[in-house]
Amino acid sequence: MKFKLINTVIAVALAIALGSCSNDNDVVNSTEGSGSLKIKFDHRYGDVDFIMGAPYTTSQGETIKVDNIKYIVSNIVLIKEDGSTYVYPKSKSYFIIKEQTPSLFTIELTDVPAGNYKTVKFGIGVDQEQFNLGAAGQGDFLAQAQSEGMMWSWSAGYKFLAFEGNFTSATVTDPTLFKVHTGQTGTHYNYTEVALDMPDKALVRPTITPQIHVMADLSKILDGATKISLSPQPNIMGGAVLASITANVSTMFSVDHVHND
Repeated sequence: MKFKLINTVIAVALAIALGSCSNDNDVVNSTEGSGSLKIKFDHRYGDVDFIMGAPYTTSQGETIKVDNIKYIVSNIVLIKEDGSTYVYPKSKSYFIIKEQTPSLFTIELTDVPAGNYKTVKFGIGVDQEQFNLGAAGQGDFLAQAQSEGMMWSWSAGYKFLAFEGNFTSATVTDPTLFKVHTGQTGTHYNYTEVALDMPDKALVRPTITPQIHVMADLSKILDGATKISLSPQPNIMGGAVLASITANVSTMFSVDHVHND
């Protein structure tokens, strides 16, 4: 009788466990409803973690120390494993990523349709269509950009990226300030877009908020496909070289991993 009772208890416990697993699988596999998704930006310099104010040597033999790095991320698009896309509402799709402020490392997207997402796309800067709406059409983002110093002026437009600090080189022996700002200059708008495949799918569910961990290699700003020297031009805010830096910036992002928690 005692043996029979133990078997009954084990059977009931096993049934509960299997039912619980089945419910968990239903939640994970279901693509009904909507949820949230986070994108966290983590900065590196080459193969090492980026540290504000630390010395880094460029391919041109210049030693730089960065004390300001900010950029605008915009127009986020998520692509599902079946190839269908979800375009995050444009009115909510402008963000400033700022190394100096941990709360500005992470973007949170809300009301995202449930699904298995494999690719994320975004722009660096504010697209020309949005800028052409005028100051009144920028919503709350205009005030945020102004407070973060990410505008030259309304007529000159947004700074898409601000990369600043000081440097020395063989010909510039005293620490000298440098500024690299991308944005609209003359006939060049210098907005760029990035598409990143993920090593694992981001599973957006009502009960699961994935976090996409994006690595940004800041060395690529000066040491991408085009190698940029600061010595002849410490302040880069226009001219043909800005197009090369914009192209460099588009290659500095990659997805390291995805958390599905």
